[in-house]
Amino acid sequence: MPRATNGPASRQRRKRVLEKAKGFRGARSKLFRYAKDAVYKAQYWAYRDRKTRARNFRSLWIQRISAASRANGLNYNRFIEGLNAAGVTLDRKVLADMAVHDPVAFAGLVEHAKIAFNDKSAKTAKA
Repeated sequence: MPRATNGPASRQRRKRVLEKAKGFRGARSKLFRYAKDAVYKAQYWAYRDRKTRARNFRSLWIQRISAASRANGLNYNRFIEGLNAAGVTLDRKVLADMAVHDPVAFAGLVEHAKIAFNDKSAKTAKA
């Protein structure tokens, strides 16, 4: 009886790795042994750097919100605390977009946050 080598499945697995390695330089796109390592590393970096990109964008949004809220007379910390006290549930991405593209609406939000923050601090001062 002939020996079964699992040929179709192995070939398909190698083909899948080589397709992912398309565009890599030299042997990393042609030879399975090197392509396998290159694809493994590339996928590891892609996963890791998606997290890093999210972190970088969040810090960019915070910087933009901070600069715009300071221009309207309130620092970032007090602005976010005031929005929470006012019950405004906009996320930082939307707030940063408003700060850049719609400064008038953002200024209204800052005023809203100022009022809510002052009310909150007045309540805690009485207690």
